[in-house]
Amino acid sequence: MKNINSILILLLFLFFSCNPGPDHQNRGLVATHGMVVSAHPEASYIGRQILEKGGNAVDAAVATDFALAVCYPSAGNIGGGGFMVIRLKDGKTATLDFREKAPLLAYEKMFQDSSGKIIPGLSINSDLATGVPGAVAGMLAALKKYGTLPLEKVIQPAIDMAEKGFPVTRKQADDFNRLKETFVRVNRFVPAFVKNGQWKVGDTLVQKDLAATLRQIRDNGRAGFYQGEVAEKLADQMKYDGGLITLEDLANYKPVWREAVTGTYKDYKVISMPPPSSGGVALIQLLNMVEPWPVKKWGWNTSRTVHLMVAAEKRVYADRAEFLGDPDYVDIPVKQLIDKGYCKKRMKNFSLGRAIPSDSISHGNPPGYESEETTHFSIVDARGNAVAVTTTLNRSYGNKVVVKGAGFLLNNEMDDFSSKPGYPNSFGLIGGKANAIQPGKRMLSSMTPTILEKNGHLFMVVGSPGGSTIITSVFQAILNVVEHNMTMQQAVDAGRFHHQWKPDVIFYEKSALDSLTINELKKKGYEFHLRKSIGRVDAVLVFPDNRLEGGADHRGDDTADGY
Repeated sequence: MKNINSILILLLFLFFSCNPGPDHQNRGLVATHGMVVSAHPEASYIGRQILEKGGNAVDAAVATDFALAVCYPSAGNIGGGGFMVIRLKDGKTATLDFREKAPLLAYEKMFQDSSGKIIPGLSINSDLATGVPGAVAGMLAALKKYGTLPLEKVIQPAIDMAEKGFPVTRKQADDFNRLKETFVRVNRFVPAFVKNGQWKVGDTLVQKDLAATLRQIRDNGRAGFYQGEVAEKLADQMKYDGGLITLEDLANYKPVWREAVTGTYKDYKVISMPPPSSGGVALIQLLNMVEPWPVKKWGWNTSRTVHLMVAAEKRVYADRAEFLGDPDYVDIPVKQLIDKGYCKKRMKNFSLGRAIPSDSISHGNPPGYESEETTHFSIVDARGNAVAVTTTLNRSYGNKVVVKGAGFLLNNEMDDFSSKPGYPNSFGLIGGKANAIQPGKRMLSSMTPTILEKNGHLFMVVGSPGGSTIITSVFQAILNVVEHNMTMQQAVDAGRFHHQWKPDVIFYEKSALDSLTINELKKKGYEFHLRKSIGRVDAVLVFPDNRLEGGADHRGDDTADGY
């Protein structure tokens, strides 16, 4: 009997020694050399292949981005824009702003009628809603500066996929069927997303016109999109349908390299996107505001934790509405907004006992002064280079208009401007004068591609789609790992909530808050609105031994692929 007991004790010891415990279960894909996490399995596969063939993280990012334009048309694009954050293996960082711009013919009151009232839907469902695309210029600029492979190698997989087709997922088949009448109504021809009968999972989507456009880019670089045949097709589309983009707008578009906005949270350095993205500033503010509080001790999504995080979110979104816009057009007090002292002051009237109504919260006074379809992907290569990219058409499939003969969808990013100060956009975000429409100006964004270091070493690459919920989705994913000891996969799958100052409501997923927590928060004065889904975080976590865990959000077709 003693021998049996000894064996049982030994087996139990071995089990608990080998089993890392509940906090380390449900890991995502783990790889040793490189990892790509994106919104579609075909794109992640293509990115991983580029890494395996010797390309670096930027090469893979460009390949993944062009692939998403083919296989993820709801948000992947060449007709939109976005942001890229890069951290090289030596710790050097860079950010690339390839955000869309207002056409030169745009003007501040273009979405208002003669009496100053907003014309419903005009900033979303028309060619007037389209900003000058930046995606192609951005990818080519990144490849030129940091890539190691020629353009023809990184873009060819996307060309092949557009030419030969790929199997659509269940979600995509449902989308195409649901939007069939819309695609037919807003286009002068039958686009590739429309077929006789119903789309079924596994059907092949072929996009010949898009393949031809990608070949133009492959063979002619920037001129293959911003000049010549493709540019003329886009300009003709604008003339026919009442849009404002001209050949001059396209020829003049340039992406901008900007200095990353950085901050700290305990032992972590946060590297994110500066304006005209509001994401980096807002994320660092949020982290600063909760840092002094015992979030780990309080626990994941307890009433105290949620109360604290929502209080911070109210203040941050109020600041966003007042101060943030295109830094080439307005002065933005970035350093003051992310100063820990300023953030602490903003939380001075926070009380654990009650919620302060949003109407009682305004912006601070710093001294010195995107269905929400966007897509994000995160990449780490074998050398330790990391890239975070968030790109978008704004709404799902943009304004649903496909450029005739060119095969790509148009964005409706002009809605991200303040059509009128104090008037909410399609995501309910309030905008101010700093984000008013001006010719050539970049519209404010919530995109938050972010890279974290821990004690000087690469720790996490993270980002999300989700319009106004992008910032809070990234915020929660970071805290889930750093404070709540979740794996990367657990962190991106965990239920989420969101507050954006106005409307004064906590939006939440069913899995985010239990009934006890909701009741406790209601007693503090909160109102709630249940939502189906918030964000779709795709991230990579770097272990101390440099292994990589990919966290691909279960809310979509998101996939991690590594080797």
